[in-house]
Amino acid sequence: MEHIENKLIQIHWDGPFKLIDLPSLTNTETDYGIYQIYGKHITYGSYVLLYIGKADRQTLGLRIAQEGWLDTNDSNNTKIYVGRLHGSKNPTEQEWSEEIDLAERLLIYVHKPAYNARSLSTLRDAEMQNIHILNWGHHRDLLPELSGTRWTSKMDYFDYQVYRWNN
Repeated sequence: MEHIENKLIQIHWDGPFKLIDLPSLTNTETDYGIYQIYGKHITYGSYVLLYIGKADRQTLGLRIAQEGWLDTNDSNNTKIYVGRLHGSKNPTEQEWSEEIDLAERLLIYVHKPAYNARSLSTLRDAEMQNIHILNWGHHRDLLPELSGTRWTSKMDYFDYQVYRWNN
């Protein structure tokens, strides 16, 4: 099996924010990334993960405000967490955009938010196999760490052997 380097995507999460806080998330230098929305769902209950989205080439505040379904009968209790990507060096705009896209797709696939049902079938398996995500800060219900190695078909045909004690 050839060795392929994992692509590490680190996300620092802040929140919770309310809908009235969205205008504060429009810094054109830093407010891009991933967001999670929590609220009431008729089947799953109160304060559950409803949606994961991305803000790429427009700020988090502008993108989240475009989510028309957020204005519900319980919108005062909607909680939003925003994730900004970080690392040891600043990426190009293209690299940043690709990382935002990859992170959003793997997070949706693994966590299966109620309002992302359409996105669950769009995981491009081969592209995700070497993605590794670390969630830092206030990541709420997201797993602190996840990888494409675990959540794709990468290991489906790996020849496993049970360890044995050799004397």
